[in-house]
Amino acid sequence: MPIDTFIALLIFAFVASATPGPNNVMLLASGVNFGFRRTIPHMLGIAMGFAALLLSVGFGLGALLVIYPDLYVVLKFLGGAYLLHLAWRIAMTRVVASGNAGKTPMTLWAAAAFQWVNPKAWMMAVTAMSLYTSPEMPYVSVVLVALAFVLVNFPSVSIWAGCGTALRSFLADPEKLKWFNITMGAVLALTTIPMVL
Repeated sequence: MPIDTFIALLIFAFVASATPGPNNVMLLASGVNFGFRRTIPHMLGIAMGFAALLLSVGFGLGALLVIYPDLYVVLKFLGGAYLLHLAWRIAMTRVVASGNAGKTPMTLWAAAAFQWVNPKAWMMAVTAMSLYTSPEMPYVSVVLVALAFVLVNFPSVSIWAGCGTALRSFLADPEKLKWFNITMGAVLALTTIPMVL
């Protein structure tokens, strides 16, 4: 892959990873409710799960969805149901957790598994593989696409968790926190609309 193409891929990966979507809304809420340090496993899980999804799409899973489009419909509805469950959990959180108190943040494995039902992750993976892989060197280009996302994913999602952490003291007031979490839950629920349409 030429260096200018790889740089374009890195920019695409950063923008795609940093723009609003289910992962970033959950990271913002997690930063507020649990702080940056306790949100790190969630961020690592996103990076790890998305890299696995990219490699799977690049090495043939994407073709399976083209052959069996009903599989994608099932995936969409499973993802939508899980997003609504997560939106409800966020909306009902009422206390900023300190130490090990309160509810627990999303684990590394749960965040990694979530990528497989996250519609934005699927769209990003299919788009990246269709735009940046090369038939002349299919295996190398698939690995390079995954590598590009690994390099930029954690820093880009860290922005959202960091913003949430910065809001912690402002949202220490239970009434403000309640409305923030209700708003974040509603925003997360709204992300299901584009995938249903």
